[in-house]
Amino acid sequence: MNGNTHILVVEDDNDISGLLCSIVRRSGYTAQPAFSGTEALIYLKQQPWDMVLLDLMLPGLSGEEVLKEVREHGAPPVMIISAKGDQSGKIAALRGGADDYITKPFDIEEVSARIDSHLRRIHRAANSAKPVIYSHKNLLLDPEAKTVHADGEPISLTAREFDILHLLMASPKKVFSKSNLYESIWGEEFLGDDNTVNVHMSNLRSKLAKACPGEEWIETVWGIGYRLKP
Repeated sequence: MNGNTHILVVEDDNDISGLLCSIVRRSGYTAQPAFSGTEALIYLKQQPWDMVLLDLMLPGLSGEEVLKEVREHGAPPVMIISAKGDQSGKIAALRGGADDYITKPFDIEEVSARIDSHLRRIHRAANSAKPVIYSHKNLLLDPEAKTVHADGEPISLTAREFDILHLLMASPKKVFSKSNLYESIWGEEFLGDDNTVNVHMSNLRSKLAKACPGEEWIETVWGIGYRLKP
């Protein structure tokens, strides 16, 4: 990963935008600042992005509206960096498709580490040695193309939701605990806060249920975790 990795930094405060762009460039990536939701949409339509750093309180379109547009232009990881620190706001952002959430004021090294973690995960997935298409019942997942189909119809998933489903389908008989899922998908130590896993799993289940009503692919093994439903 190098300067060919493009990160869109959507932040209206000049000082914070400059700091975030500096963090991105220090890691060897290319940063493009956008100072409003409207400006962000212009850049989103111009080219694909490897990652988006997104404030929620923006002039013009809100961060929530920008997040919705991001999800309609591919599935790059979206890290929310916002002064909104209330739990309900974080959950709403995660349900809306965000992959991560950092509250201002933030630690520079933590932001840098999380950016690297998201991009490493994408890089590993893109360079997997042998393309494999996983199937379960009427569900097909293509790790290389990053697509999921149910009964031949595409399902739009966020990067985290896709990774969770990929992990489950790659080991269909294994029961994954919440700590297994978190450490495998997020690449960080699980410290007991299972809300992040719960939100992403709920979103994933809802999308699968909407795509094929009456079918169930993921089951909860009470007291242990999750696995594909036989």
